[in-house]
Amino acid sequence: MGHLFPLAWKSAWNRRYSLGLTVLAIALSVTLLLGIERLRQDARAGFEQSISGTDLVVGARSSPVQLMLYSVFRMGEATQNMGWQSARELAAHPAVAWSIPLSLGDSHQGYPVVGTSQDYFRHFHYGEGLALAFAQGQPFAGLWDAVLGAEVARGLGYKLGDPITLSHGLGGEGMAEHGDKPFRVVGILAPTGTPVDRSVHIQLESLEAIHLDWQGGAPLPGLNIPPDLVKKFDLTPKSITALLVGLHSRARVFAMQRQIAAYPDEALMAVLPGVALSQLWDVVGVVEKALLAISALVVAVGLAGLVAVVLSGLDQRRRELAILRANGARPRDIFLLLALEGGLLTLAGLVLGISLLAGLVFFLAPWVQAHYGLVLGHTPPGLAELRLLGWVLGVGLAASLFPGWRAYRLSLADGLTPRT
Repeated sequence: MGHLFPLAWKSAWNRRYSLGLTVLAIALSVTLLLGIERLRQDARAGFEQSISGTDLVVGARSSPVQLMLYSVFRMGEATQNMGWQSARELAAHPAVAWSIPLSLGDSHQGYPVVGTSQDYFRHFHYGEGLALAFAQGQPFAGLWDAVLGAEVARGLGYKLGDPITLSHGLGGEGMAEHGDKPFRVVGILAPTGTPVDRSVHIQLESLEAIHLDWQGGAPLPGLNIPPDLVKKFDLTPKSITALLVGLHSRARVFAMQRQIAAYPDEALMAVLPGVALSQLWDVVGVVEKALLAISALVVAVGLAGLVAVVLSGLDQRRRELAILRANGARPRDIFLLLALEGGLLTLAGLVLGISLLAGLVFFLAPWVQAHYGLVLGHTPPGLAELRLLGWVLGVGLAASLFPGWRAYRLSLADGLTPRT
């Protein structure tokens, strides 16, 4: 069979332009297939690393997925808050090393506002245990200080010292604004690729301050407390949305979870972030399967084009194949020659597709991370990607058998007889 390789190469080179387009079509389809697989893996990794180092997420009793959606991803609204007194008691528990209170409900031009404490900047981690870092400025210290996520600052063009006003509620346009109590940007966080980038952070007391003269989601008629007088009031929060908890020992996590579930003063629940994130990904996993199916169809179209090109060239190559037969080539050699050509074209498409993907990732990764918060890995193909490549190569080889079988059936007399 070794003598067929140079023969297949010379025959392919003689038809390099048409076959080159076929290889390009296969390469583009392979790039799409591997690109979607890479996006799927990196998106899932980023999804599951939106929060790390947190042992429990505590909130009012509801669905674990719902609790993760509004506490970590700032999506949706809590059906019920947990009491501030309960949060303080949990924070003082001997097994708890640290806790981060989170209070949501307001927004700024579509971005969620997170009321929290200084512990947020000390203990919140994401990815592989990465801590929050400041691109500019510092954490909030005053009542009217605000810290912006990277995407908020970039999208709205804010810089340090700029004033911002918050809106009541999580909706878009038409929401009532706390225009009489503006905040000042004192810090801008470095990009994290997590929902932190899309959040505005203020103190818990600040959330209480802007709602002193509000009731039932609307300002009280005839009452307007100026910003310089709000400190005369008790700004202790009455409730919060969720509490992130880190334990001294992770071996206590299940015992602590049971204690919180049996909390006597109010109905609370504690979820393990990793477990809840896996459940949440299963909910949205239908989309990734659909994308993979679409890319697989594109690959099938590319391989079908390969078969069509090889088959359409058979009529033009009948004399060539007949001459090979006349020079001693057996029908089996003709079959192997055509199958080998198809296999080599498929392999060339795979190599080119991998190279194209590597180039796209190299050049587009910074832009994708900056605009979409998705970190694309500069890694060689993993096991899942190699499995996909193996399937493509196998299907390509199988598809090449049909042109080989057609060539096998060409007779010597048919090839040498001129057509009329």
